[in-house]
Amino acid sequence: MNRKRYSVEQIVAVLKQAELGLPVGDLIRQVGISEQTYYRWKKQYGGLEPSQVRELKQVSDVNGGVIPGQRGGVKAGQ
Repeated sequence: MNRKRYSVEQIVAVLKQAELGLPVGDLIRQVGISEQTYYRWKKQYGGLEPSQVRELKQVSDVNGGVIPGQRGGVKAGQ
């Protein structure tokens, strides 16, 4: 199965849809992700607003693509 990469903006948009009341089961089917992926995203990016995503991208660009606070040097957008 091919892996699809999602940007931080796309992930935040998916999480926002769930916050607005779309059932998680329907949402993960529409997006094409597993329930495990959804909850991992929620743990990592939950509560971020679009302005915070822009700040995160700017900080990661300054830091050579490494997101602050992530273990193992996870690169932005991965």
